[in-house]
Amino acid sequence: MSKYGNLAQEIVRNIGGAENVVSLTHCITRLRFKLKDESKAKDDVLKNMDGIVTVMKSGGQYQVVIGNHVPEVYADVMPLLGLEGKVGEQEEEAPSGNLFNRFIDVISGIFQPILGIMAACGMVKGLNALFVALEWYGDTCGGYLILNAIGDGLFNFLPLFLGYTVAKKFSMKPMLGLVIGAIMCYPAIQGSALSAGGDALYTLFSGTMFESAVYTDFFGIPLIALDYTGTVVPVIFVVYFASKCEKLFSKFIPDLVKFFFVPMLTLLVAIPTGLLLIGPLATFASSMIAEGVISVRNFSPMLAGAIVGLTWQILVIFGLHWGFIPVYINNIMTNGYDNVMMPFFACTFATSAVVLAIFFKTKNKQLREQALPNFISGIFGVTEPAIYGILLPLKKPFIISCIAGGIGGGFYGAFNFRKFMMGGMGIFEFPAMIEPDGSMGNLIVAITGVILTMILAFAATMVLYREEETETLGLKAAGQGNGAGTGTAVQENGSGFGTNKQGTEAGKQTESLTNRITIASPIEGETLQLETIHDDAFASGVLGKGAAILPKKGEVYAPADGVVSTLFPTLHAIGLETDDGAELLIHIGLDTVQLEGKGFEAVVGQGQRVTRGQLLLKFDMEYIKGQGFCLETPVIVVNTDDYLEVAAAAKEHVLPGDTLITIVK
Repeated sequence: MSKYGNLAQEIVRNIGGAENVVSLTHCITRLRFKLKDESKAKDDVLKNMDGIVTVMKSGGQYQVVIGNHVPEVYADVMPLLGLEGKVGEQEEEAPSGNLFNRFIDVISGIFQPILGIMAACGMVKGLNALFVALEWYGDTCGGYLILNAIGDGLFNFLPLFLGYTVAKKFSMKPMLGLVIGAIMCYPAIQGSALSAGGDALYTLFSGTMFESAVYTDFFGIPLIALDYTGTVVPVIFVVYFASKCEKLFSKFIPDLVKFFFVPMLTLLVAIPTGLLLIGPLATFASSMIAEGVISVRNFSPMLAGAIVGLTWQILVIFGLHWGFIPVYINNIMTNGYDNVMMPFFACTFATSAVVLAIFFKTKNKQLREQALPNFISGIFGVTEPAIYGILLPLKKPFIISCIAGGIGGGFYGAFNFRKFMMGGMGIFEFPAMIEPDGSMGNLIVAITGVILTMILAFAATMVLYREEETETLGLKAAGQGNGAGTGTAVQENGSGFGTNKQGTEAGKQTESLTNRITIASPIEGETLQLETIHDDAFASGVLGKGAAILPKKGEVYAPADGVVSTLFPTLHAIGLETDDGAELLIHIGLDTVQLEGKGFEAVVGQGQRVTRGQLLLKFDMEYIKGQGFCLETPVIVVNTDDYLEVAAAAKEHVLPGDTLITIVK
């Protein structure tokens, strides 16, 4: 089985099976499913699965956030869905969700497949421009010409690529979409070629922004001279219209001749209609959009930039930033640059700086392990792992990053920061910010904005971020000594944890000498052998060894000093990483995830430091039993393979504080 084979199988199983999937695409960090019924997907199971950052529902898509290795996971998931080869043969999917969600779904489906290649080509083109500006070589040498061809190839013939992806999105045969894109790039019908043939026959819409010269006609119908190479919007609408034509002809053409008659009739109807009507209208609309967004920006460049910078990460969280990708691409293709959406560039580095500050400030081992790779990923332009894995759970750092991004965006807006070519991410975008004449003024603005944003974000995090926000004063309690902290717990909850500081220290010394770790019972109740409980996954030990308890009281206490590594949103289970390195899972009842948090109350939060005997959770035993769920509670050591032995204590009844599990290192 491949590296991510098990993860792929679990993802498919928990989204409701292959039969629940309409389509699947992926972007830089997410699997984007279109599901028939989202209620069949097990959100909480997926969110807490190793290898998955989180789950989002937005834009009509069920988004499973994986991280930087999403292409490998996608490659393992696709064969399990049985979708290959069905595009263009399946029945048209009925529109679902509101108009905005459907728009986001369409845009993301069109641009996601080519985004990585677009970034790669843009990086080559940008670096080529940089090397010429540095006078490493001239713009007439063969090396420059070949590198420029690599950079320009996709963008010059963009309608071909979009024709293919649009066709797939609208369930048309992809090769037919590719042909339509090629026709729209055909040299002889471009405006520049038509105008080279002589004077215009006449001009349409004179005196308006849509003034257009006509050099020839199509059997008496004027053909407006336009250049479609490198455009975005026209081919999308032409292929969409063609997809409707294809479906219409497929209903009436006999099967015997359908193979070639359907594409022939589709082209004969769609291409003239596209070139004579749809293309010009779409081009005019593109120009209006470009003029409109620039006029809005010109009202207050600083305010416009600040708004983009402030809100961009919020849009990323829900996957809604895809709705602005066409604006960005259209601006570059129409105006030669984008200065409307580019203030979002500050957000990438605001996120990275906040994560770096957390790395230096936190004492949480898990947080430090996450922070450094997420910082590096953010510098290279991929911020979702940092947003979902660190900033959102901590809340205040996320707010800091948004505000810093807004300030950086305002700076960019005020100095008319622009990007002149598509491609690149993070630090690799810098070459695309060199002005076409080779001057460096815009690049200096870009670098200055990054430095400003990162300093602000880093300093604000160092000053405002407090460890107790994630550990809820747990570090302070530990610093006061186990005697004080534990004594209070005994008096308040009567849990039976009556150890003092000296006793605890002596116990630790004894365990150290014998290479043993003792895990206390977190619950009062009757002990059960793990293999006897009514859940095959826990009983088999595949999730880890340990013990089980049939509770007599609805309270869960910390079985050791450590950090709450996981608190499930449904509150039915809690994970703890002890100071000795043991990774524990306490799962209250069986299948109780289905209660969606009803009957449970959390006293601590994820990331919080806790001391042995501290109250973690409360649960309503009568309510849970009344809903038909078994209360058998597994307590397992998840990282069992790290130890020589994990053994359950031979007791029939335990109180909180009694030894439940002994671990031999």
